[in-house]
Amino acid sequence: MEPTAGKPSFLRNILVRLLLFGVLFIVVRFAYVVTIAGESCNVGNFCFFSLPENLNFVIAGPGTGNSAIAVNKAIVSSTAVPTQRELYTSKDWIKAVNFFSSIFQDLMSQGYLLPESKSLCVETPNGQDVFALKEIGVKDSVGTFKKASKPLVVSGEAHRLPFDDNTFDFVFSGGGRLDKSSRALDFATEIARTLKPEGFAVVHVSAKDTYSFNSFLALFNCCNLLTSRDIDGFDSSMPHIREMVLKKEYDIHGHGVYQPRDDSGNKCSVPGYKQELVRKAEPLIAEEPLKPWITLKRNIQKIKYLPSMADISFKRRYVYVDVGARSYGSSIGSWFKKQYPKHNKTFEVYAIEADKTFHEQYKVKKGVTLLPYAAWVRNETLSFEINRDPGEQVTEKGRGMGRIQPLTSKGGNSGGRFDGEVDEILGFDFANWLKNTVTERDFVVMKMDVEGTEFELIPRLYETGAICLIDEIFLECHYNRWQRCCPGQRSSKYEKTYGQCLDLFTSLRQSGVLVHQWW
Repeated sequence: MEPTAGKPSFLRNILVRLLLFGVLFIVVRFAYVVTIAGESCNVGNFCFFSLPENLNFVIAGPGTGNSAIAVNKAIVSSTAVPTQRELYTSKDWIKAVNFFSSIFQDLMSQGYLLPESKSLCVETPNGQDVFALKEIGVKDSVGTFKKASKPLVVSGEAHRLPFDDNTFDFVFSGGGRLDKSSRALDFATEIARTLKPEGFAVVHVSAKDTYSFNSFLALFNCCNLLTSRDIDGFDSSMPHIREMVLKKEYDIHGHGVYQPRDDSGNKCSVPGYKQELVRKAEPLIAEEPLKPWITLKRNIQKIKYLPSMADISFKRRYVYVDVGARSYGSSIGSWFKKQYPKHNKTFEVYAIEADKTFHEQYKVKKGVTLLPYAAWVRNETLSFEINRDPGEQVTEKGRGMGRIQPLTSKGGNSGGRFDGEVDEILGFDFANWLKNTVTERDFVVMKMDVEGTEFELIPRLYETGAICLIDEIFLECHYNRWQRCCPGQRSSKYEKTYGQCLDLFTSLRQSGVLVHQWW
């Protein structure tokens, strides 16, 4: 009888299948580690294609000679995907490492960074700054980014860092990353939170003007600015950089915890850097125009908007307040949304409008909060003038702008008389609302068209200190427009003169408030 070959073939098939299963397992594990977990490949991760331990690359140093920088197997490994290996040996990556090495060596020479400093680099996708720290001897260094690239970079977003309070001696944010953040205050707060008291934070930003410079400092009101200098960047995306060195101070309890400044006081003075913007603004119209509705409309083309004169990047949030908004298309939709230079910032919009004729349309407008009241100097019931021809149906198009008066003034002194239909509405303390809604760290734009009530509201903003919370005002001042063109056709609706309006604008600008004549 011939020998049977079935059993060896069966065993061979089993061995082949086991081998194939093992290879498949290793491939799947490798793909998970590199592409999903975002980690470097090593033996513990079932990757068996690592480069030798002593593999070195020669990287050109910032000086005249070359410096040999040993690139650890855990950083550059042949087991990494080819694009990752190419990244760590690319000219751009090496150039960035040299740039950061030079920066950190300067900071070391000034005593802001020590070899034993526990250091953090925030928002570093490729870890060049972390590698540069390690290369100059700061071994206890780590970076964060939304996707990890271990061992240099761990997962963590700038507005929610995965570290305890008071962890690091040195925190660095380069590349203008704070400029580009949509949550600048949260970014700065996390740097301050994780930094130890008397630790140093170094931030590279593109603050080119005094407005943005002071806006940046307001984000770090737990820290003192030690030095500031302008340096050249290492790529075309940010050719010029301002380097800020800040030191975290202890709070009054000695904990070194980030403490926001109290903005609740009534006294304020508009800072000098805002007064600089006023001097750059378009001139006021000194002489009363013969046809104001034409002249003021043309003047809008000459307006120098604040975001066109200064960088508004370093603000906590962005707010537009339309006082006397009327319909959505009256100014929010037709002007602010289309013409105001928002620089890709998302604004919270508040529409303050007492006339209930316009309220319904705001229910379907996303991003707009309606306050269905009249802006006033205190909380009380007011008389509201309904401007329309007798017998005319109350519609949005037929609705005129209405004046308001306290109930006690109805039918009282001159200027307090209403000629048309009157309704009762609720008024609220606008200045107090503003102080409870925004802070000095917000960017606040206001348009005010309140049918003469500006002569009460503006002094109230000064009295409460709320005027300092507004960055830019577009104000329509109401006066008797018939006085110059048609002296015999005086209207009792407005008692103020153009000269009184001009005084109001002038006093605002002399106080450092950037105000524009509106119509």
